[in-house]
Amino acid sequence: MIDEGLFRRRNLPHIDVDGKPYFITGCLAGSIPASGMSRIRSYRQELEQRSIPNNMACQEWEEKKHKLVFRLVDSILDGEPAVKHLEDDRLADIVQNAFSHFAGERYQLFAYVVMPSHHHWVFLPDPDWSDAFLKQQLSKCRQQTPRESISHSIQSFTATRCNRILGRTGTFWQDETFDHFVRNETELLRIIHYIENNPVVARLCEKPEDYKHSSASIRKKRGIEAGQPISRGTGF
Repeated sequence: MIDEGLFRRRNLPHIDVDGKPYFITGCLAGSIPASGMSRIRSYRQELEQRSIPNNMACQEWEEKKHKLVFRLVDSILDGEPAVKHLEDDRLADIVQNAFSHFAGERYQLFAYVVMPSHHHWVFLPDPDWSDAFLKQQLSKCRQQTPRESISHSIQSFTATRCNRILGRTGTFWQDETFDHFVRNETELLRIIHYIENNPVVARLCEKPEDYKHSSASIRKKRGIEAGQPISRGTGF
């Protein structure tokens, strides 16, 4: 059984669970090449043909399939991206600074990395801010969750600023993010390691802390242990 939460599906599944951190991945629009999209479609179809494992409930199997597809997507984004706008330090700085802007206010920020074609980050919405936000949503027909609001504000703000530097308009980020709620501290630490080790896996650096646009470099400078929140102003 998964934790009780709000489940929504567009093209990707989205689950919101009160009091849990979220692991978010945002990809640049067009960053996955045609060959990569073909591989992803084929893999999804293959997974849909598999039987549900005996030890899993239907929802657990849906979540497992989502994770398996995500791993393939991330490997394509690391190894063969078609768009790499975030190689530009000016744009990567915008995204990095956006993560820190409301850290310690709207959410606790645990980790992030800005890769050439995508970003990963993990955060926990602040309960007081979330309560106030949800009260504001009561009068609206389509109510957002705190996760949706926080993630959308990052995507919207950074898209506008980055497009301005690029001298262009139009879609900057892929329409939907990949998101996953974090079940416990063990999983949180595993995800932090995954995020901060991404530049090493992609052969952009030798050690996580050597990568400029990563929480690993901030934590190294400030002596912040993995799993402890990173406040705004701590070395950004």
